[in-house]
Amino acid sequence: MAATLPSQRPTWKALAARAREVPTHHLRTLFAADPSRGSSLVAEGAGLYLDYSKNLLDAEVVDLLIELAAECGVFERRDALFAGAPVNSTEHRAALHSALRLPEGTSLVVDGVDVAAEVHRVLSRMRAFAEDVREGRHTGATGKRLTNVVNIGIGGSDLGPVMAYEALRHYSDRDLTLRFVSNVDGTDLAEALRGLSPDETLFIVSSKTFSTAETLTNATSARRWLTDALGEAAVAAHFVAVSTAAERVAAFGIDPARTFGFWDWVGGRYSMESAIGLSTMIAIGPRRFAELLAGSHAMDRHFATAAPRENLPVLLGLIGVWNRTFLGHPAVAVLPYDQYLHRLPAYLQQLTMESNGKHVTEEGLRVDYPTGAIYWGEPGTNGQHSFYQLLHQGTTVVPADLIVVAQSLNPLAGHHDLLVANALAQAAALAFGRPAAEVRAAGADEPLVAHRQMDGDRPTNVIMLDRLTPYSLGSLVALYEHAVFVQGALWGIDSFDQWGVELGKQMAAAIVPELTDAPTDPERDSSTRALIERYRARRQP
Repeated sequence: MAATLPSQRPTWKALAARAREVPTHHLRTLFAADPSRGSSLVAEGAGLYLDYSKNLLDAEVVDLLIELAAECGVFERRDALFAGAPVNSTEHRAALHSALRLPEGTSLVVDGVDVAAEVHRVLSRMRAFAEDVREGRHTGATGKRLTNVVNIGIGGSDLGPVMAYEALRHYSDRDLTLRFVSNVDGTDLAEALRGLSPDETLFIVSSKTFSTAETLTNATSARRWLTDALGEAAVAAHFVAVSTAAERVAAFGIDPARTFGFWDWVGGRYSMESAIGLSTMIAIGPRRFAELLAGSHAMDRHFATAAPRENLPVLLGLIGVWNRTFLGHPAVAVLPYDQYLHRLPAYLQQLTMESNGKHVTEEGLRVDYPTGAIYWGEPGTNGQHSFYQLLHQGTTVVPADLIVVAQSLNPLAGHHDLLVANALAQAAALAFGRPAAEVRAAGADEPLVAHRQMDGDRPTNVIMLDRLTPYSLGSLVALYEHAVFVQGALWGIDSFDQWGVELGKQMAAAIVPELTDAPTDPERDSSTRALIERYRARRQP
């Protein structure tokens, strides 16, 4: 049977018809017509509470979205994901990040290999090394305790560890200094090393292939910084690797016994709970890291077993499709009302946009509908004094996810109530706006009414967790992982490849020699050729 696009299905067309009716149904009207809406369009699981009532949909639309998901095989694909089937179709790989958090003693055999057992063998080695660093048993070349940890990676090898460290800083060992280097711009490494003593610094080089240009460039410069101070023999004590390329790691001078592997079924943006999370484990300790895994596993089980109308990843994913594809909203603002989560928007940018920024289906058909949204954001209340003006009165509607934590880890008098009040008020203001009649009733001068009136109808989700812990962070991360999967499965795209990352990197490798003394490729476009010549005339020798 010839492949067809999901948009050809009758249920898709029914949803498109419902979307055309949305301008006639303001959220004010929907709430007035259904006083129980705020308690019925909600779901709870794995320690998280989702209120999706402030989206421009009703129970019938939710049912149609679930029906479309079933027709598109989303739930069968979900089961295949957890079973280890090659759901990454273009690379013929499984996507088994959920195996990273299976409880010890669980068995998951894929292609004759118990991947759960392999995961726990690596976790055991990570625990031993992390404890040795934390307790001062693993020392540097001069015998000093290693109190500085510098993680060198890029993409998922950086964004995940950075986000997790910042989110869980409250639980970290404050005697340790954690820094992260990803940008090939020399400033990133120079500033990360500023103020550190080589004899007290441990480097974690995270690169699956140990050939990523940015990571290896930074690692080589870090190695030079160390050896200039302590000599070549110090590399073995001060460098560890997270990689599968044992020969390249050994050639760099890293002890193979201090190389922590992972697998091709772990995509970079899904890898923060693999050995890529070694810096996280050193910072918060193995017990807390285990709690992080337990929270993710709880959300895995919820996603695998909960009914669709009660399933947080299913609902969040389908709402994302409704807002992006059927209502045409191009972006999502991620607004965490917790300072510890200030790196979560950047983390979700990669997770969502690298996964679902695709224009063809798995069968190679060009889609005729919008796919992945643009994710961005900042923590509240900072964003309120920055870009919320556009959220409220701009000409582009931007749905938002507001993430609220009920209990502060730093309960200063009055602070947290004010923070949460702002989050709840912003969700309500975005949804309901302020009609002109209300502005006039408040006494505004008539010339200002148009300026102070707000349309509302800005969709929001509110995700609430009781307390930011390793467990709840794991659950939150897994929620978004699976919501992204639901979206991709419904759109018919492969959420696990990233071919769009390759072209620019390949072109950069060819341009590098031309920036110094190699002849410029005569086939280059005139703009790039002129820019290369201008740079060569001005570059530092």
